[in-house]
Parts: sequence; C-alpha cells; structure tokens
Amino acid sequence: MSLRGVVRRRLWLTLPVLAALYVLLVLGASRWLGTVRADLTHDHLYTLSPGTRDILGRLEKPLDLTLYFSDRASHSLPQLRAYHQRVVNMLQEVVRQSHGRVRFTQIDPLPFSEEEDRATEAGLTSARADGTSQSIFFGLTGRNASTGRSSVIPFFMLAKERFLEYDIAKLLYELSAAHKPRVAIYSGLPIWGDADADGNSTPPWTALQQVQQLFDVQRLDSASLAKLGADTIVLVLIQPSGLSEADVKAIDRYVQHGGRLLAFVDPDSEVGGGEPSDLSTLFGAWGVAFDPRRVLLDRSRALQVQAPGSNARVYDPAVLGLTGEDFNRRDPVTRVLSLIDVSSAGFFQLLPQAAVRLDPLIQSTTDAMAVPASRVREALDPSPLYEGYQPQGEHYAIAVRLRGDLAPAFAADAATGARKPEVILVGDTDLLSDRLWVQQSPSQGQTLVSPFANNGDFFVNAVDDLAGPSDLIAIRGRAVDVRKFTRVDALRRQADEKFKTKQLQLQAELTDTEQHLAELKQAAHGRNRTEAQKGAVEQFMQRKLAIRTELRAVQRSLDADIERLSVLLKFIDILLMPIVVTLAGLLYGLLRIRRRRSEGAWR
Repeated sequence: MSLRGVVRRRLWLTLPVLAALYVLLVLGASRWLGTVRADLTHDHLYTLSPGTRDILGRLEKPLDLTLYFSDRASHSLPQLRAYHQRVVNMLQEVVRQSHGRVRFTQIDPLPFSEEEDRATEAGLTSARADGTSQSIFFGLTGRNASTGRSSVIPFFMLAKERFLEYDIAKLLYELSAAHKPRVAIYSGLPIWGDADADGNSTPPWTALQQVQQLFDVQRLDSASLAKLGADTIVLVLIQPSGLSEADVKAIDRYVQHGGRLLAFVDPDSEVGGGEPSDLSTLFGAWGVAFDPRRVLLDRSRALQVQAPGSNARVYDPAVLGLTGEDFNRRDPVTRVLSLIDVSSAGFFQLLPQAAVRLDPLIQSTTDAMAVPASRVREALDPSPLYEGYQPQGEHYAIAVRLRGDLAPAFAADAATGARKPEVILVGDTDLLSDRLWVQQSPSQGQTLVSPFANNGDFFVNAVDDLAGPSDLIAIRGRAVDVRKFTRVDALRRQADEKFKTKQLQLQAELTDTEQHLAELKQAAHGRNRTEAQKGAVEQFMQRKLAIRTELRAVQRSLDADIERLSVLLKFIDILLMPIVVTLAGLLYGLLRIRRRRSEGAWR
C-alpha cells in the first residue's frame, strides 16, 4: 500500500475518534463546567463581592430562597430567559458560598395553580410582556424559618440587571439581621413625601426610601429632638435651619454622649427655596468653618444643564459631577462610589488652632473657586459665572469626617459617654433630591427608579457606617457602571473655555443690535421712515445676520476637536484594526509556506 493510502486510512479512522471526543468534551463541560464564568468586567460586577461572601459567612440559621419563574410562558422571550439564567447562576453561587446555610428551589407557577396563588400571597408581581398573553412571574422569596422573617424581590426587571447582586445581598441581610438599628431624621426639606403646593401627595425621596429599607427610621420634630435617647444609633440632620437654642443643646448633648451625627447643611438649598442652613454654634465649638454665604464653583466638573428659554445645553460650574478621583478611597463610605452630583454646594475648612482634623470624603478639584451664594442665585444663565473665573488652586472639602475630640458647645454638655462621638458633615442638601441622581419611569405597572449617580448610595453608606460596619457598603456603588468619556469631557471643557468669551461678546452684541432695531422700528411706527432710518434698519439687520453667522461658527468650533477625535477612533476601529489583523494573518501564512518549502527542500 502506498504512503498516501496509509495516510488516508489513518485519517478515516481518526475522524470518528475525534468526533466522539468532541461530543464527550461538550457534554462533560455542560455537566461540570456549566456555572463556570470568566468575569472580565472592569469592576468584576458578575463576581460575588467580599461583602456578599461575608454576609453568607455570618449566617447562623438556614435561609430558604424560592425563585418563581414562568418557564413555559416565557419561551418567546429570549432576553428574559437569558436574565433568568444569570439570576439562577448567581443564586447557585450564593448557595455554594453559604456551605449549606442557604437552600434554593425553583418553581414554575402555572396559571390557576397553587404555586401561582402562593407567589401572589408572598408579594410577587406578574407582568404581561410583549409577545405573550400569559402573566409571567419572575421574583424571589426568602424566609428565615427560625425567626419567621420573610422578604421578597417582587420582580427581576431587566432594567435593573446591574443591581442584581445588591438586591440579593440586601434580601439576605434583611433575613439574617437580628433587628434594624434606629435612625432619627430631622429635616427642613419635604423628604417625607408630604403634600405639595397643589395638595397632591408626593412619595418620599428615593434616598429616604433606601434608608427605610435597612433601618428603623424615626421622624423628628423640635419636641422629639429634645428627647433623643440612647436607643437612637444615628441622628441625621437635613437642612437644619430655624433651630432653637434648646434644639441645638439637645444635638450637642447627644453628640457629647457618644452619639453618631450625619448633618447636611447648604449655603443655597434649591429644594428649600434658596434658603441657607448652618450649625454655626456647634461648628464653632468643634473648630469647623462653614460659610453659608459662599458657594463652590468647579468648571472642570461642571455638568450640562438646559439653558433658560432655549433647548441648548450649557455647562453650569455650580452643578458638579464628582468622579472617583474626587473621593476618599480609604474611607468605607466613599471607597466604591463612582459618581456623585451636587448643586450649589458649600465647603468645610478648619478654624485657626482647631483641635479636630477634617478627613475629606468628597472634594473638588484644584480648578475650583468660591463665590457669593447670591451670585449663583441671581444668575439666570450659567454664562455669567464664568466671568472673572479665577481658581484658587486648592481642593475644597464638600463632605468630611471629623477626627479627634469634639469640644462641647455648651458647658453643661461636656462628654460623659463611654464611647467617642462620630460626626460626618456634608455641605449640600440638593444631592439627596431625586433630580440629581435618579430617573423615574413607569414599567410593567410599577415606577422604575434608575440611578445615574451614587448619591443615594453615599447617603445610605454614611448612615450604615455610623450605625456600625456593614457588608452592604462594599456592594453599593458597584451598580452604577457609568464610564465617562474623560477625553471627550476634557475637550468640551477646553473648547468652552476657548470660545466662551467670544460667544459672550457676540451674544451681548446681538442683544444690543436687536434692542436698537426695536427702538428704530418703534420710532418709525405709524409714519413713513426716512431714508436715514431705512439705512440704519438695513445696517442693523445685516449686522444681526452677521452676528448670528459668527455665533454658529463659534458653536461649530466647540465640537471641532471632538469630531476629529471621533474620526480618528472610527478610522482605528473600522479600518486600521482590520488591516492590521489581515496583514498579520498574511504574514503568518507566508511564514508557514516558506517553512514548508524549506522543509521540503531539505528532504
């Protein structure tokens, strides 16, 4: 038999063996490696965080988790089924990490079945998705048999997929916690969802709802503020304006007895009608300086807002989007946060010879400056805030933690507690309002709240940290996976600074020209215009058109660098990379051909 025949025979014998090995490999991988995943995301969002593993490690009593998913009714919904598989994989990982302390079962609640009735009684909600006429359940129930405590996730919404681990970890925490710590909140803002000016009821602020899920929240007024007891783990003050001396004494007494205080003050509370707030008596005793007449501007962190009277978007240096590099990564409150939005914020400094130390939690960049709060309130448009902009070259602390001994503001309130007080101060109240960090939209019969910033996480983290270390702090903030285009933002800011002066000059000249036109038309109204008036009107009309042309040219110049960057990226992604890959493949092929030829020649 020839050599070619032997090779062909061996090939026909080898192919079935390789096919059988391939089938066995696929079956084995699906059987034993079905839950194995490689998490290549930047923040490892698909891997159980240390906080979740710590919650599971401290479970003392077994927990029962039941996932209700309408498997048969969702056959025509591949996206929902893919999300269901991810939920199952995460719950199976939870079971594996719990070492037998979490039991997990799945149920398909068929229509008119007992399982469907149990799902409804447990608090789960159903939805009718496009493409199916049947009600679909996709929720989780949890129960702690030893305490009788239960908790549910009514429906796993696709829009909240990036919050999956936090929602599951929070459910485990609620089931395992012995009791909820008491948090007392005194607020001068309508955070409780009171009736608005038209008499319509409004829901509580989203930040408050998050706190209410994890803590026993007590609403304070002046009467109850004076009766603060040791059972209050954390005292929260939000816009504490108009406090009497007795109220301040009660706060001072609480702090000196080892209390935990979280205070939000503001030089220009937009939700509170522009009213400032301060705790000057306490701050002065502690050695903290806070000027309720000064507001912070930071053009390098300015966010876009809609200009009054137009659809144009402009950068407002008083409305800031603070990013990861502006946070204290050593403090558990801000360690994992990505983005916090503030508006008309104040800042904290130390008084001369202060005995305490300020540890900044959130701070501005060195491109910031402080201006009178009245200037921000009176600016109908952000443009005047850029006039005479002169950064001081220092970081301004917007939120701080006080370290050291806190002197009493009143002699009778000297420290008597066995533990040292802890205080966190924040120079903005607007960051708690929904408009700066969440977007609400109706979805499947519910109001879906989608955060685009970590403001609520910061609030809950601060309360949680003061109440005692919590594993949930390490999980919050991972959900907001916003990746800012830092290069594009820098180009926009540079373009704004480059053309802002020219734009303001042209806008002022346009306003002046339009005013002169109106005066000329008013003077000639009802009678024939003279040749001089006609010439003046024509001249001003031409100048108006020329100014508008220049304004459009300036506006196009704002985006010129960004367009060039966009073209460069498109060239790299669409043309250059395929060319590089193709050339690499051709080079590899040529090298192989040359190697074979050299081997053939040698033989």
